[in-house]
Amino acid sequence: MTTLGFNAPLYILPFDHRGSFQTKMFGWSGAISPNQTAEIAAIKQVIYDGFKAAVDAGVSRGKAGILVDEQFGAAILRHAAEHAYTTACPAEKSGQEEFDFEYGEDFAKHIESLHPTFCKVLVRYNPEGDRTLNRRQAARLKTLSQYLHSDGRSRFMFELLVPPEKAHLDQVKGDKKAYDSELRPRLMVETILELQDAEVEPDVWKIEGLDSKEDCEKVVAAARRGGRDNVGCIILGRGENDQKVRDWLTTAAKVSGFIGFAVGRTSFWEPLVDLRTKRITRDAAVAEIARRYQEFVDIFENARGKIRAA
Repeated sequence: MTTLGFNAPLYILPFDHRGSFQTKMFGWSGAISPNQTAEIAAIKQVIYDGFKAAVDAGVSRGKAGILVDEQFGAAILRHAAEHAYTTACPAEKSGQEEFDFEYGEDFAKHIESLHPTFCKVLVRYNPEGDRTLNRRQAARLKTLSQYLHSDGRSRFMFELLVPPEKAHLDQVKGDKKAYDSELRPRLMVETILELQDAEVEPDVWKIEGLDSKEDCEKVVAAARRGGRDNVGCIILGRGENDQKVRDWLTTAAKVSGFIGFAVGRTSFWEPLVDLRTKRITRDAAVAEIARRYQEFVDIFENARGKIRAA
């Protein structure tokens, strides 16, 4: 793959969560049995059915996509590929503070076996944090980036989380919302530039929500610097409440270079909890996930449409 970037509309329903499903959804710790694995896979099928229902109801197939893991979602990934849906699959170990490959040196074999549209990584990286840690992560990510852009058939999706250092929290007196609005945007831009200089080249940056249009523009400028004109950005939901996700989508949609979103838990968590506690039926859970996903698509497209009209 020689052309860097992906600049088409992209509305991802992500449900590649692994550790949080085991511990928070099911209350399991440690290694799980084949039966437990099948139970998580079955609940993820509910999300996938919601996604398909939304496409059947009018969400553009060409813009829609799923992000699901191999451990619990291999069958879903294969079905989605057979039916020409956009797919993404994570390469990272779940729930780790430091990025490393889920399947170690065999990462390429696993990517090729499923051939997702995107290979996704989730990385926690603060440019003002542990330099040795950052260098280790950047080296692994460079290996993946070079593989995907030379021998791989999947594009590179990078989910960037910038956790605060103690000094940052001290600066905002422990107020994490203040950190998000006052410090995180600058640190995100610095991280993008630092990783690019380390030869880490995502096609799509998956970005924590930003409160201002100006901060969104700065992130796009960083992602597209130096001739990376087709690199896209998408906003992630981070499990925030419905109103906060709406605000983030509306803000990002106003900025050229933000091509869509990846909103997972806000779309599916509550319906799945209600299903597991038998407050609603499986069909009702599927319908509610479809409705929420469709609504987020509509919010993004309506906000983008207003900008184009103006």
